[in-house]
Amino acid sequence: MLPIRDLNPTTRVAIVTIGLILANLVIFFAWQPEAFIGLGTAERSVEAVQSEFLYEYAMVPCEVTHLAPLSDALVSECAGGTGSGFDDTPYDSDKMVAASVVVSMFLHAGLIHLFGNLWYCWIFGNNVEERFGSVRFLGFYLAGGVVASLAQVATDPDSLVPVVGASGAVAAVMGAYLVQFPSARVVTILPPFFFWPFRLPAWTMLIAWFVLQFYTDPASGVAWVAHVAGFGFGAIVGLANRTGRGRPRVALGR
Repeated sequence: MLPIRDLNPTTRVAIVTIGLILANLVIFFAWQPEAFIGLGTAERSVEAVQSEFLYEYAMVPCEVTHLAPLSDALVSECAGGTGSGFDDTPYDSDKMVAASVVVSMFLHAGLIHLFGNLWYCWIFGNNVEERFGSVRFLGFYLAGGVVASLAQVATDPDSLVPVVGASGAVAAVMGAYLVQFPSARVVTILPPFFFWPFRLPAWTMLIAWFVLQFYTDPASGVAWVAHVAGFGFGAIVGLANRTGRGRPRVALGR
């Protein structure tokens, strides 16, 4: 299911939600090398440049587990060896491993990955921000992303594959929306089978999304554990912050 919009208008501009969306766009198009195909040369392909960039800035579970940047010795250890006899000089001694957990939340693997996350962030984030307040919402969003990332590390602590994307943080927003606005109507389509928009209660769409995470193809490279953990975190925080201020407002008209 693909949400188009929700019928749950806000009364204030969602400045943090908009700021997070703009930050992700700027980082992808102005900083991440994958956005610029012209970086590819005969000697260094775009893929090579992007890989180098991600290992320099993104979260790598093996690094987080050992709280140290990759080196020959650490790569050997995380690959199942002892690490002994290998050079332990870090490939990037300036890399801040703890900071990479947060930085990864603003990096994306491609345009579809980027715009998918930002679309869900906009549809569900503005209402959650209004309910939480802008400052608390920002803290919640970042905490949700960190919890999701660490859950992914916990399930595969020796992985040498960079983990990127706002998915975990956005999943936290979706979890909070579920418990804060379960009866809000979400206009949805069901590609490739049904493109005529129809309305569903938010709880139906969000629970279906959550359940589908458990059927993710293991070979797809999708960090579904981060999605599940982020969603669960968001739902718990959302329950703890329920204000009981009534039902969502409903947009009038079409």
